[in-house]
Amino acid sequence: MGDLLKGKRGLVMGVANDRSIAWGIAKAVATEGAELAFSYQGEAFGKRVEPLAASVGSDFLVDVDVTDDASLDAAFGAIGQRWGKLDFLVHAVAFSNKDELTGRFMNTSRANFKRSLEISCYSLIEVARRAHPLMAEGGSIITLTYGGSNRVTPFYNVMGVAKAALESSVRYLANDLGPDGIRVNAISPGPMKTLAGAAIGGARRTFRHTEANAPLRANATLEAIGGTAVWLMSDWGACTTGEIVTVDGGYHVLGMPQSENL
Repeated sequence: MGDLLKGKRGLVMGVANDRSIAWGIAKAVATEGAELAFSYQGEAFGKRVEPLAASVGSDFLVDVDVTDDASLDAAFGAIGQRWGKLDFLVHAVAFSNKDELTGRFMNTSRANFKRSLEISCYSLIEVARRAHPLMAEGGSIITLTYGGSNRVTPFYNVMGVAKAALESSVRYLANDLGPDGIRVNAISPGPMKTLAGAAIGGARRTFRHTEANAPLRANATLEAIGGTAVWLMSDWGACTTGEIVTVDGGYHVLGMPQSENL
């Protein structure tokens, strides 16, 4: 165990199973000495998260529906009551109707557009607002995005728009919270074999394509993303805020596939 985050306490939102990016981050920060709380939504996810939390020494779980103010207030109230402070927060929350992640973007329904933006973007603002008073000594807020936010990506559709809004929110929140010593950043992994990633049409082909063409000839790993989060949360990340940190084997720098794959 390291000690880069020794004495720090944080909330991790969005762990679905042991392949979740949020879980990769949780393991990495726990290894560096952080004390963790986990959020989940509903009994089914709670049963999945509980043993994972226990494996990193946590018995602090809160049931949160990010679309419900009372639920959010109760969760952050519980954190304030138990800890009295919060040093970091991991926001790994996103949703869109799987059926609308195929076909044409212009066929996105009004209802799914609003729900996708509310859960995938506005929820960051909601949790940042509630985390703020618990970060009186400063802190770090990290969310997760994807390159489909600024480049058209097959099957990503409305989620690309939601992630673009999320990235803009990161910059505005970084400016709002910076005077209070709170840093706000996003990590942008490449395609990952996660529950969320599996909801994207053509996920397996996308994964193989990026792996074959990225400069490192590899997709991101949970360990690499976790290590990036540790840096952003630790004192080594003290002057980094408002950034979208890409962890994708370098795929984002390409203009075309590698010559052997043209």
